[in-house]
Amino acid sequence: MNQSLSAWGHLEKLVWRDVLIVVATLLLARLLILAMQRVLRRSAERARPHRRLSTLRMVPIARLLIRAAAIVAIVPILVEPTLPNILALSAGLGLVLAYTLKDYGSSFVAGLVTVLENTYQPGDWIEVDGTYGEVKAIGGRAIHLVTADDTEVIVPHSRLWSTSIFNSSSGNRSLLCVANFYLHPDHDASAVREKLSEVASSSSFRKPDSPVTVIALEKPFGTHYRVKAYVRESREQFLFITDLTIRSKDILRQMNIRFAQAPYAETEPHP
Repeated sequence: MNQSLSAWGHLEKLVWRDVLIVVATLLLARLLILAMQRVLRRSAERARPHRRLSTLRMVPIARLLIRAAAIVAIVPILVEPTLPNILALSAGLGLVLAYTLKDYGSSFVAGLVTVLENTYQPGDWIEVDGTYGEVKAIGGRAIHLVTADDTEVIVPHSRLWSTSIFNSSSGNRSLLCVANFYLHPDHDASAVREKLSEVASSSSFRKPDSPVTVIALEKPFGTHYRVKAYVRESREQFLFITDLTIRSKDILRQMNIRFAQAPYAETEPHP
């Protein structure tokens, strides 16, 4: 207890000059973070496609380094840097995180693990708790996702401990896209598979020299075809799936192939 009081006793000796230095350091760190984010994001958009994700990857790391540098500069001003004071201060901060900021501390530590282990990074397409979108920013507490409907979803990093995270791109420009088709079971399956493969191979959105796979699954109501191919750029995945769907349906109609009609039951509401 006495060590804790002696650690904070240094605050009584602070003068206005020290207070101004602390405030100026915090403001400078904030301005550096804003400027860094703006410069790196502009550089990422102007960089070559294969360098965009690696440039965006630098944003959370640079933000973490700037904040750490600000803390290192401020702490010696507020607390006399002796070993007993440092130990007492660490113990006090540990209690605060354990009892007062438990959830925030969990999210913050998970954020550090995310950055260090590269679980996901800006530009990746991930799914968390049923939400699928592109990682736009990795903050100290949460990750910012933007879905295909241009909706921003903020997910705390602490979800990393208790839920599965599906990363579709994992730092790559490309990702696997799947287009689904449900056809009447009475048709030439070999011809359909060949045509669907040709449509995917000829798409302008397909990644060059990447494989195309067509899988057929028999269902009670018809045949389910899954066309799997890699898109050239992850942001174009929905355009790629749309292109596959429209052109494949035209080809299937030209082949006089009927589409499956899935049965459904309509129930009357109870009075």
